[in-house]
Amino acid sequence: MTSALNCFSIYRYVDALCSNPKLLLVRVSVPDIDQYLYLNYLESGLNKESTSMNDTMVEEVEERDPESNPLNEPLLKRNRTLSSNPLALVGAKVSYIESLDYEINENDLFKQDWRSRSRTQVLQYIFWKWALAFLVGLLTGVIATLINLAIENIAGYKLLAVVKFIQKERFASRNCERDFCYMNLLQTMNEYEYLIYGAAAGPGIPEIKAYLNGVDTPNMYGATTLFVKIIGSIGAVSAGLDLGKEGPLVHIGSCIASLLGQGGPDNYRIKWRWLRYFNNDRDRRDLITCGASSGVCAAFRAPVGGVLFALEEVATWWRSALLWRTFFSTAVVVVVLRATIELCHKGKCGLFGEGGLIMFDVSDVTVSYNVIDVIPVVIIGVLGGVLGSLYNYLLHKVLRLYNLINQKGKMYKLLLSLSVALFTSICQYCLPFLAKCTPCDPSLSEMCPTNGRSGNFKQFNCPNGHYNDLATLLLTTNDDAVRNIFSTNTPFEYQPFSIVIFFGLYCILGLITFGIAVPSGLFLPIILMGSGYGRLLGILMRPYTNIDQGLFAVLGAASLMAGSMRMTVSLCVIFLELTNNLLLLPITMIVLLIAKTVGDSFNPSIYEIILHLKGLPFMDANPEPWMRNLTVGELVDVKPAVISFRGVEKVANIVDALRDTTHNGFPVMDCGVVPATGVTSEATELHGIILRAHLIQVLKKKWFLKEKRRTEEWEVREKFTWVELAEREGNIEDVAVTKEEMEMFVDLHPLTNTTPFTVLESMSVAKAMVLFRQVGLRHMLVVPKYQASGINLKFVVLKGVSCDWDLDEAGSSGTQHSDSVSSIVKTKEEVKLLLSNMNEWTSSFIGTLSLFSMKLFLSFALFGSCMEKKIQH
Repeated sequence: MTSALNCFSIYRYVDALCSNPKLLLVRVSVPDIDQYLYLNYLESGLNKESTSMNDTMVEEVEERDPESNPLNEPLLKRNRTLSSNPLALVGAKVSYIESLDYEINENDLFKQDWRSRSRTQVLQYIFWKWALAFLVGLLTGVIATLINLAIENIAGYKLLAVVKFIQKERFASRNCERDFCYMNLLQTMNEYEYLIYGAAAGPGIPEIKAYLNGVDTPNMYGATTLFVKIIGSIGAVSAGLDLGKEGPLVHIGSCIASLLGQGGPDNYRIKWRWLRYFNNDRDRRDLITCGASSGVCAAFRAPVGGVLFALEEVATWWRSALLWRTFFSTAVVVVVLRATIELCHKGKCGLFGEGGLIMFDVSDVTVSYNVIDVIPVVIIGVLGGVLGSLYNYLLHKVLRLYNLINQKGKMYKLLLSLSVALFTSICQYCLPFLAKCTPCDPSLSEMCPTNGRSGNFKQFNCPNGHYNDLATLLLTTNDDAVRNIFSTNTPFEYQPFSIVIFFGLYCILGLITFGIAVPSGLFLPIILMGSGYGRLLGILMRPYTNIDQGLFAVLGAASLMAGSMRMTVSLCVIFLELTNNLLLLPITMIVLLIAKTVGDSFNPSIYEIILHLKGLPFMDANPEPWMRNLTVGELVDVKPAVISFRGVEKVANIVDALRDTTHNGFPVMDCGVVPATGVTSEATELHGIILRAHLIQVLKKKWFLKEKRRTEEWEVREKFTWVELAEREGNIEDVAVTKEEMEMFVDLHPLTNTTPFTVLESMSVAKAMVLFRQVGLRHMLVVPKYQASGINLKFVVLKGVSCDWDLDEAGSSGTQHSDSVSSIVKTKEEVKLLLSNMNEWTSSFIGTLSLFSMKLFLSFALFGSCMEKKIQH
């Protein structure tokens, strides 16, 4: 039975259905065996010498000390695992990797439910899809406003207290430094009361990216994660750490979307009937995409940039319907944020106002540049690519070091985070003493020195009429620091020495802060670093260019983000929406393209590095070149043999298979079938594939038969619904089956997906990988090469689908359905006949189109003549 079909289940990075790692090792990212593929074929005739050599090399790999290089070998373990903690390797617990079922399971129950849906039910489903997208945007905008409100007030009053202390006791610098550090440390200690739950730490974007690629990341979207993420991001950013709230907001938006889709937390789910249709991986994926784009929009007040960020960076599968919903969600976020800005105008919400949102307006400057100005723009792009790739490399090393520290326990995590907070506080207070006091320019329209918590001219330790430019950049919130360094029409405000210290400090803080046990974002630290060297280059190029220094800072931030994150289109739109200056578009595009190209020459993007460090499998759009030299048939010729079931299977065989394996898909075969192609008198027919979750549902509901027979349709409808089968709950250990039930039978035909994706055994692995990614598959069946039963042409399929459209048959996938069956061309003569008829169809179509155009033209001419006569009359 099993020899008639080989089941091919590439688990994201070509993990075959194999429990022994000595039989199959496909390693893509381990440097020392990057180009080697170890296979032990079932019937391949490899010589004993090569087989023993491969076994020896595999044993050497397995005998390595896992402590020596735990980050470089996540794929060499027997059971690949992932960290349930979104931090990049902080010694978290691990759990088994599972894939998600994005494919529509077309079994008998699904087809029956599809046919039974009325027009009202379809419209209700469409309405609630848009309603959930609206709620995702609304709640994300409200929570983002509350986070900004809390951060601006906590950090603002803290900085005001420090400024007042300096003014009263200007020479008691030690006491001031001590109090300032203690306030930051107490703030960090306060957030650690909540950060015991580790799934809320880190940015969360790599896990979202892996989830949308088809990898289940457990404990990432729960209510506890959402709550801790909110509290932790408020504490971390208001404490003055070099972190942003963009990554946490993306994670918060995704958590909101996931909770809305499943009806709330696991223990308090809403059991509304309409909500059950969204309790599946496919619809949850779309909602989380809306949540991720809403989070970016809430962080940058950039609706179009949020949609493009989801399209370019996190989403793997995209379609036009999803584009509309994500854009709708981001539009709702912008409306909420704008309403809160108007509500909190003129100090009604404390220190919160426009400063609580990351919006760096540089529209007051006139952007004028000549051909010669392209030279510094190119230099910024090259510097951004080189420094971005260098930052990725160094951060990779730092995260590996942090992993060794955090593996020692929670106390070491806490001490590491407090040490970083203490170092940050000392640097932010002590380094401004190194800068010289600068006299205020009498021609300035802005108050100098600044008295409040924000402004471009902070007095710090300077006498009246003077300001400290380095204190202006350091003794403030991260958002205000970006606004200050982006300030335009201020060519003499900052000294080169101060900018060098600012750039060097934030390079160090950007490396040592990301990776500690707090919610963190990468956008703002990279913007601070990039704006530093961009402003410095603007100061140096002042005699040779007309570009404002503030615009140089904007271009530097964009170049470093492109050099590190390797995004172009979304970053370009985000920066245009941030700066509110469309004239920056040409030079911003040049900078982003150059920086990304240079960065790609050295190493992957920062999110890809974190995915690799965490051992999260990610199916890239471009397969490795060596995969074209390997066929899927060679991959499936490995031991142990594929486990398959008969159409009517014994309960004991199902239970044994579920307990002995961790496979999530099993082929279903029917023996003794006489095929129409006449290959043999009797053959084993592939009926389809059945999922592990469906088998567990069968065992839980005790849907057993005393005799071996096929069930009727009404028997299946009484026991199961399509919505129940979409849920992924239950474990084989929770199922109790008696000895008498073990001898009974189960009819698997109604629950089997009869339309699985199948490929020939001669297909290359590279082509199969592309199919896995583009279609969103979890399993793929490999079939032997036999006689073809027919050919489907694209033109014929399109013609058949366009014949009929019935709204009542629209299903949950949002795809069009038609009862018309496309013609299958079975012989060469029919192919020739079809090609000859295409000329007639084309001529008929052109004639109909010409007649319609002529009638339309005459109608417009008659209408115009009548209107002309009416006007003359």
